[in-house]
Amino acid sequence: MTDEEWREFVSRGTRTAKLCTVRVDGSPHVAPVWFLLDGDEVVFNTGERTVKGRNLARDGRVALCVDDDRPPFAYVMLHGRARLSQDPGELRHWAARIGARYMGEDRAEEFGARNGVPGELLVRVTVEKVLSEKGVAD
Repeated sequence: MTDEEWREFVSRGTRTAKLCTVRVDGSPHVAPVWFLLDGDEVVFNTGERTVKGRNLARDGRVALCVDDDRPPFAYVMLHGRARLSQDPGELRHWAARIGARYMGEDRAEEFGARNGVPGELLVRVTVEKVLSEKGVAD
């Protein structure tokens, strides 16, 4: 996919990203996340005490996979490093924007209030590498 194509693909609809982080023993941990693309960064939030939150605080290396599971199938894998923020205004703003994508504009503020609270982390992953393929079954 071109740069424009992969960006449109990951931003279309309500596809989740499967986030892979590194556990303390070096093994992978994978979890689905709601996200938005903001320029060259993937933005999502998580609890600081979750496995992924603890992993990200210790080791910011991540991989994310966004896929289309319908024929002819396609995927985008993004690799990068995460930065964490607990800034209340920024956290609430992005939690609301992410909530709008996945739950609709009418519920955006509800999700901003729910997920923009102490104990939550705003995660920004700077995309360093992109691997993508469309028409896998063609």
